[in-house]
Amino acid sequence: MSDQVVLGVMGGSGLYEIEGFEDVEEVELSTPFGEPSDAFITGTFGDLRVAFLPRHGRGHRLTPTEINFRANIWGMKALGVTRIVSVSAVGSMREDVKPGDFVVVDQFFDRTRHRPDTFFGDGVVAHVMFADPVCEEMRRELVVAGREAGVPMHDGGTYMNMEGPQFSTRAESRIYRKWGVDVIGMTNLQEARLAREAEICYATIAMATDFDCWHEGHDDVTVENILEVMRANVGRARTLIRSVLPRLGGRRKCACKDALQYAIMTDPSRIPADVRDRLELLIGHHLKS
Repeated sequence: MSDQVVLGVMGGSGLYEIEGFEDVEEVELSTPFGEPSDAFITGTFGDLRVAFLPRHGRGHRLTPTEINFRANIWGMKALGVTRIVSVSAVGSMREDVKPGDFVVVDQFFDRTRHRPDTFFGDGVVAHVMFADPVCEEMRRELVVAGREAGVPMHDGGTYMNMEGPQFSTRAESRIYRKWGVDVIGMTNLQEARLAREAEICYATIAMATDFDCWHEGHDDVTVENILEVMRANVGRARTLIRSVLPRLGGRRKCACKDALQYAIMTDPSRIPADVRDRLELLIGHHLKS
């Protein structure tokens, strides 16, 4: 596959409504791992081709655990996407990260229990490096673009990925604070893991909507409060996406693009033919080298 840059954006269904996004069409895909959350919304922004996907489906139909993360990332890969910007609502675990602030995270901590988060298995084993789960090249560009666009930005932080769909108990929230996490959400870690296996660069824009339930000086998190802040955040998210897209048009120099180069442990001659066929999009070029 060539290194032609095609950008993907994961998030809410309204993110693609940005000025300058043209030639819009919907693309429905089937994958070896089932159906993605919705049709991909593709188009052009200047000289770049861009694909948007509402991770919960339009109308927010899927719980975090019901999202078919493998199909979503596979679909991005099939469209030629090499970089994904993920936009996600989170709870803040820090006093200085206020509702309405954006955090460009650099780490994740997993508290999920019920989610497939690898393309491998069934006769083929791959161990990708994941010490630094976010593409630093993309992360830096997001921070710069956000600050230039006047978005309240925080550079770096740890995203705690909880299972959901319920919010935290007060005891959980207080313990997570002691662990040193910065924000808490329900969706982005699986995306990051699978994007790395697919050799796609990945970065998260975490939009704080609340203080979870640890903060005694604020109301406990409610859906009504979150939706109110989210509505205010949508405009800023569009501004940030519009600002960062032109910055992501160069060739990739990071290690994300070669994440599988030494990760596949299975002797190619022992990989079942049907599994090899199913994973051709990901591993075909590595097995031929």
